[in-house]
Amino acid sequence: MKDTKESNQANGLEQIRMKETSMLILEDIVDIQKSRPTLLLHSCCGPCSTAVIERLAGDYQITVFFYNPNITDKEEYDRRRQTQLDFIDHYNQRVDTENKVSFLEIPFDVAEFYQVVKGLESEPEGGRRCTQCFLLRMEKTAEIAKLTGLEAFATTLTVSPHKDYERITKIGLDLALKYGLRFLDMDFKKKAGYQRSIELSKEYGLYRQNYCGCSFSERE
Repeated sequence: MKDTKESNQANGLEQIRMKETSMLILEDIVDIQKSRPTLLLHSCCGPCSTAVIERLAGDYQITVFFYNPNITDKEEYDRRRQTQLDFIDHYNQRVDTENKVSFLEIPFDVAEFYQVVKGLESEPEGGRRCTQCFLLRMEKTAEIAKLTGLEAFATTLTVSPHKDYERITKIGLDLALKYGLRFLDMDFKKKAGYQRSIELSKEYGLYRQNYCGCSFSERE
């Protein structure tokens, strides 16, 4: 039983790919001597991550986790992924070493999204389909945080005025209990968080998408 558990953990870690340019590699994240709590921050996109990183960088050692199989168009996915990487690179050039953030991702697989929303294709935007999408991305974040030894997890989803903070928070708190982690219960749109994300996106010249990501939201 123990061997099976260790094998499953090893297989999970093998799926993780890290961008090493100006980023910490995985071993550094796991073993680094920490003066601040470690945080795995699920990012739905680069623009939303800007204000969140700015707000949390002084209190947490942040690893941005880009996991968004809900971006069903691969060209759009690649563009948003690159926007995230561009922001991190630019941000890291402006801050001290101790405040730099790292980047973590797993291979893109849109089938994961379509599997969890099967039967909910006709749901309106913001309905049950979105709940399943939130759960998919946030549970993977908690799972990876646990595998890599990070202490807490969070998501940038609450930056958007179109996302249900209470629904997202309930998912996060349930997952924190399940995985034995801390979830940052923060409504990042507050304290002008959304407005700040727009300002920073303009400052860094970031691409800002005009729909959530999936083919259903694009249609609506």
